[in-house]
Amino acid sequence: MREQDLTVGLQQQVRQVAATGSALRIVGSDSKGFYGGDYHPAPLLEMSGHCGVIDYEPSELVITARSGSRLQDIAVLLANQRQMLAFEPPSFGEQATLGGTLACGFSGPRRPFAGSARNFMLGCKILNGHGEILNFGGRVMKNVAGFDVSRLMVGALGSLGALLEVSLRVLPIPEYELTLVYALNSAEALSMMNALPAKPWPLSALAFDGELLRARLSGAEAAVQAAAKQLGGDVDKVGEVFWWALREQQLGFFHQSGDLWRISVAPATTQPALSGRWLLDWGGAQRWLKTDEPAEKIHAAATLAGGYAVCFRGSDKRQWIKLEPGLSALQQRVRSAFDPLSIFNPGRLQL
Repeated sequence: MREQDLTVGLQQQVRQVAATGSALRIVGSDSKGFYGGDYHPAPLLEMSGHCGVIDYEPSELVITARSGSRLQDIAVLLANQRQMLAFEPPSFGEQATLGGTLACGFSGPRRPFAGSARNFMLGCKILNGHGEILNFGGRVMKNVAGFDVSRLMVGALGSLGALLEVSLRVLPIPEYELTLVYALNSAEALSMMNALPAKPWPLSALAFDGELLRARLSGAEAAVQAAAKQLGGDVDKVGEVFWWALREQQLGFFHQSGDLWRISVAPATTQPALSGRWLLDWGGAQRWLKTDEPAEKIHAAATLAGGYAVCFRGSDKRQWIKLEPGLSALQQRVRSAFDPLSIFNPGRLQL
């Protein structure tokens, strides 16, 4: 099917649903269908066929691709030019799409040192709740000015519209990487994770699994080796495997019993008083918790710590996220502007 025909087909499907007052569930590969609130039953708006790279200029460090493009294919294309998606997104499946990754707003271990998925979004084309095709942002940095609506799409879980195309800034793959490992207790690890970024070390990841603190260094080989010599610790010869397993949630920690909660707090924050097992990423700013504690207690503890909690994987998604009333009202107003009939992904964001 020609690309124009496929786009028209998606547009017609949205218009038909809008006219009847029903709803649609946006889906690519559904590799991240576990995330968010409980879906309301709805026909699928299939995006996986809307794929392919539209424009890629390695010298400009920008790629534009359709949302149904496989994340894995994008990574291979960039790697052939020694470039990468610097926010190191998890895929959670070989068929994971670019659009789904951005709609969920996921970023991997490199996020605090390189930037989040939102930071690399330059522009996008979307299909809104009226069945209109809208363009935001641009394909080069100099064309991105004013209020950047395209970045609202990152993490919106499809509630503002269906992503059709996205333009992203990419970065060169580091010349050399090395992972150092330290055997520390929780207090020592948290202290070290907050001390290291205060100095100009070539850090690209910091994580503590409860027993070992790992620090990844990236950059020119000479600079990385010099930093490693000063920082001490042991070299983790399979460090790359650890960072992949952390990003894709394949470590043993993630397979333990209990709900998986993601708690976002300031890196230096004292650990919230919640039972369960912890894993700290992003230098302490992203804390994973495996627990059977009730949602109300977790939300309250995260708020008391000055952050917020999200039930990433759990059996009861009714309280997967809790927003303060002012922020919830603002998000609802934004959603009403893009999708006034709330036809996209009903129940998933639960505003």
